[in-house]
Amino acid sequence: MDIAHATPSASAGLGSSSAATSAGQGRRVLVVDDEDSITELVAMALRYEGFAVETAATGYQALALLDSFRPEMLVLDVMLPDIDGFNVAERVRRERRDVPVLFLTARDATEDKVRGLTIGGDDYVTKPFSVAELVARVHAVLRRTGGAGDGNRLVLGDLEMDDDAHEVRRAGQLVDLTATEYRLLRYLLVNARRVLTRAQLLDHVWSYDFGGDAGVLETYISYLRKKVDFVEPHLIHTVRGVGYVLRPPRD
Repeated sequence: MDIAHATPSASAGLGSSSAATSAGQGRRVLVVDDEDSITELVAMALRYEGFAVETAATGYQALALLDSFRPEMLVLDVMLPDIDGFNVAERVRRERRDVPVLFLTARDATEDKVRGLTIGGDDYVTKPFSVAELVARVHAVLRRTGGAGDGNRLVLGDLEMDDDAHEVRRAGQLVDLTATEYRLLRYLLVNARRVLTRAQLLDHVWSYDFGGDAGVLETYISYLRKKVDFVEPHLIHTVRGVGYVLRPPRD
């Protein structure tokens, strides 16, 4: 059993937005943990945000709920009383590859984080944790894995991204992107008109707790500009001292 607790100050910050109850838009999240206090706390916070939430205390219960509840995301403990969360995630990936997984666990060793992300985890949060941060990460994972806009198609002006076909077009022309360039552009496009910090981009594109040189981000932004902004108007903008934003130019 993972022995850890949420930070007491975290829940105090929830609900500050009047739009909190509709933010989750009824999306289904399955919370899996064998500590009742954790599942109740996380479920309460997510329900307040508008999510539909079910809980499970074991790995087998979680797998059974894949068909009956059909979750759109898992918040998954690693140390469960029957099969561990890593095995659950591997089963999920084999059977329902469209379900993102956020690991929530006291196991904070680097090798555990690497394993969780390598087998297909979308984020990794260690206990003790901030409830507000956890909720924010759930939103972020769903944004970048579930998309926004018309189905699986993201559009900004003449820039179009089709997740089903894994294609990007600008001004009607097909844009050839590497996997990393695609992830970076997708995150910018999902958050169009919102300024993203360098730390946010590194965290969400290069995975949890990226510790490399931030110069890698500037390099990939340069690649994207050459491939995406080959016509006017340019869409990728630098916000000096902060980060980057994808938006049409201001009049």
